[in-house]
Amino acid sequence: MAFLSTLTGIIGFGMGVPFGLLLGFYFFIYSKPKIVQEPITRRVSQLDNTALLNLLHDIPLWVKCPDYERVDWLNKIIADMWPYLNKAICASIRSMTEPMFAEYVGMFQIKTIAFENLSLGTIPPDIYGFKICETNENELVLEPAVRWAGNPNIVLVVKVLTFRITVQASRTHVVDMQILVAPRVTLKPLVPTIPCFANVSVSLLKRPEIDFGLNVLGGDLMSIPGVYHIIQRTIKMQIASLYLWPQSLEIPILDPSTVAINKPVGILHVKVVRAHKLLKMDFLGTSDPYVKLNLTGETLPAKKTSIKKRNLNPVWNEKFKLVVKDPESQVLQLEVFDWDKVGTHDRLGMQFVPLKLLTANETKEFKLDLLKHTFIADPYDKKPRGNIVIELTYAPFREESIKVDGIGDVLSRKESSLDRPSENSSEVLSGAGLLSVTVQGAEDVEGLRHNNPYAVIRFRGDKKKTKKIKKTRHPLWNEEFQFMLEEPPLNDTIRIQVMSRRKGIGFHSKECLGKLDINLTDVVHNGRINTKYHLMNSKNGKIHVDIKWTIV
Repeated sequence: MAFLSTLTGIIGFGMGVPFGLLLGFYFFIYSKPKIVQEPITRRVSQLDNTALLNLLHDIPLWVKCPDYERVDWLNKIIADMWPYLNKAICASIRSMTEPMFAEYVGMFQIKTIAFENLSLGTIPPDIYGFKICETNENELVLEPAVRWAGNPNIVLVVKVLTFRITVQASRTHVVDMQILVAPRVTLKPLVPTIPCFANVSVSLLKRPEIDFGLNVLGGDLMSIPGVYHIIQRTIKMQIASLYLWPQSLEIPILDPSTVAINKPVGILHVKVVRAHKLLKMDFLGTSDPYVKLNLTGETLPAKKTSIKKRNLNPVWNEKFKLVVKDPESQVLQLEVFDWDKVGTHDRLGMQFVPLKLLTANETKEFKLDLLKHTFIADPYDKKPRGNIVIELTYAPFREESIKVDGIGDVLSRKESSLDRPSENSSEVLSGAGLLSVTVQGAEDVEGLRHNNPYAVIRFRGDKKKTKKIKKTRHPLWNEEFQFMLEEPPLNDTIRIQVMSRRKGIGFHSKECLGKLDINLTDVVHNGRINTKYHLMNSKNGKIHVDIKWTIV
């Protein structure tokens, strides 16, 4: 019997091999190749949220910078505080979910939804890595890596009313939860008010790994084939759509009014036209008037008109530009003085105009009676002091020229600025605007004889200085300088020098610690450049400069 089986196998092999080769040769000769279709490609701006989230998962590691340090001391603190943190977190979860549950009461025959038990268990999360990232922005970036294999006790009770009869209370019990998450916590902006940051921004560098059991009516729902993967995918997609970088959760810490840092929002165009019937202050019965004008809340020097000698009805027709930071609260102050060659200049009168009276991009003329001071109801101030005529135009900056710090909510965008035609390119490259130069600080500046560094900014013949920091190689200035220009500085260069000076007069009282020339073409095209530059004529010196160009 064994011999017969062996013989049959040999015969079958001998017949099968030629037949298989013949059949393969036939399909190779007479089969038609399939037409390979071109892959469907679309621009990123045309993708929906789901497709973008799938792409974001593949962001390279060099973008996320996962360089971590051990923080056993922090885990010890969390372990000791966990019983109290557990109660505090659970109380916050209850307060946050109550209004969410209330929206579903009455829908789908639901009567009530509430937590019967809510506890995160006795096992605290473990921070197995921690990183602090340095950026050029006014912020502090923390990147902890957190894992938690806890024993929570979360029981959610849903009472359903069917045909006006309470069928039963269905119980959902979450057990054996495991979470692996890598958040990015950003403290910004840094302010001189305790706790020294105004907001906390939390985002996830990658989709979290979440595993848990779900007991429903005594059975584990996650053991049903297919249900586990569906729930896992749904939870990850929901969390990713809300908090996956560059999306973030913003948590305000300080009242915005207490830490508000007003930034320029527009330019006030002032035309001082003329004055009429001014007071006679000179011995010969005339005056030499000029006008000073400035905005409240500014520390910049006031603008001045020319002096009109021996004239009580002067005509100036001079134009000025003032940077506006808060059009709702700022006020334009006008003061008319009589110029004297010796001694102080006598004030002929004053007036003020709240900027909230102006309509954006509309010119409005004001004829103002001059007052002795700002106390209008003064019964003793009845003496006529003449009047002044001015024209005001408030021009707010265009929204497209205000660059956002960071990437922003790219998942909600349906259009990309890179894919749109540059419809505003001609406007960006022409017209007036504001050039803001912020000198943040310097590093490793070293003088041969002394280190009392300060920065000097030279632009179009204008010279500005920062304050002097004594006896340091790492000065922090954080000072902003503004230049109002009639056209973009496409072909201009700004020079920044780091100087050192000591008291006294001598050959070595002043010393150059390094210099830098910055071409402003990229600033005009990009709207902003915020980076650190190596200083020329310095061994290791660097300077941190933030330059913005905002069009009107």
